[in-house]
Amino acid sequence: MSNKPLNIGEDAKVAMPMKTVASLIILVGMGVFAYTELTARLVSLETSRELFENDLLKKSQQVPVDQEQHFLLEDLYKTVEKLQSTQEMNMTNKVNIEFLNSQLEKALNDIEELKDKVRQNGNGH
Repeated sequence: MSNKPLNIGEDAKVAMPMKTVASLIILVGMGVFAYTELTARLVSLETSRELFENDLLKKSQQVPVDQEQHFLLEDLYKTVEKLQSTQEMNMTNKVNIEFLNSQLEKALNDIEELKDKVRQNGNGH
């Protein structure tokens, strides 16, 4: 092995196999493509983050509206519960009224029968 100094100049020639040249071109192309894809992905994620932060800011400004809606819903639930209990009570009252109505009709019929019997016996009292 001789330690000759490497002379690099305008007249220097380099011989390289075509496979190596093609591999280097493909490798550089893949690197550029990967860098472009990575950059696009980062921009997409940053945009998503900005949109998410803007949505959070908008939602934080709606807190009083949300609280008011919550109170209104709570009041509506209470009102519906009252209406349901009133309706159940009215259904029970209807059954009781119908029962009492049938009992009254039966009692009136019994009174009429007793009046007819008293009239047949000849007592006018």
